[in-house]
Amino acid sequence: QVQLVESGGGLVQAGGSLRLSCAASGRIVSINTMGWYRQTPGKQRELVASITSGGSAVYADSVKGRFTISRDNAKNTVYLQMNSLKPEDTAVYLCNADIWVRYLGSPLNSWGQGTQVTVSS
Repeated sequence: QVQLVESGGGLVQAGGSLRLSCAASGRIVSINTMGWYRQTPGKQRELVASITSGGSAVYADSVKGRFTISRDNAKNTVYLQMNSLKPEDTAVYLCNADIWVRYLGSPLNSWGQGTQVTVSS
């Protein structure tokens, strides 16, 4: 019923920048909080940043001052601008959203399949 598709990942040198995008599609009525998580082998999945429908954002301490989350409600899209990238930022980045779908009585928590970000030294 709902699909989240991430884009913008890739290989970048330390100190460089990437901009991730996540577009939601399907039988969407509205979207509440959207966020970005990252996952590496042997580590817990961690919240990188999230943003409410009203634009209030939170960030992991490790990315504060370097990453910026934003959203375009008209396009059902959330972005993650990543600057001053470090090798430790290397991970699969996954999009998450709470989405109200037509004919459902509660929000659906949806995940994208992830996009790989690799930062070289």
